[in-house]
Amino acid sequence: MSARAPLQPLPQPRDVLDSELLALLAVNARASTADLARALKVARTTVVARLARLEREGIVAGYTVRLRQDLTQQGLSAFVGITVQPRAGADVVTLLQRIPEVRQLDSVSGQFDYVALLRADSAERLDALLDRIRALDGVVQTTTSVVLSRRIERG
Repeated sequence: MSARAPLQPLPQPRDVLDSELLALLAVNARASTADLARALKVARTTVVARLARLEREGIVAGYTVRLRQDLTQQGLSAFVGITVQPRAGADVVTLLQRIPEVRQLDSVSGQFDYVALLRADSAERLDALLDRIRALDGVVQTTTSVVLSRRIERG
């Protein structure tokens, strides 16, 4: 039995100002530091320093563009619950990483071991992806829910 290193706590915002800055960025990641400073009623240099620290600490992992829903919904999205054989998880994750249509994979508690978010350009492609996932060594079962519409998105 090997000793495991203790898990390090995930970095967290340090105070209310950090949290408010992150909330503003979640709404508009393109906001200028001057606009952010005005909204927060602090100096622009304070915002610059805070952003640099939040990036350095890994709290801000990047900035992104969110496309209009109609542009991102060309094709299909599906959530796939995946149950794997005992001790097969790492191998299954490695195999799923090789499938570009797997946009997100989360380890979860409950009925499944993992939940994957898939994006496919057609129902036929989604069907083929599901067949491919079901055929992976170590996969016992999948359960798929196709996304019909997005009701809330917080980026």
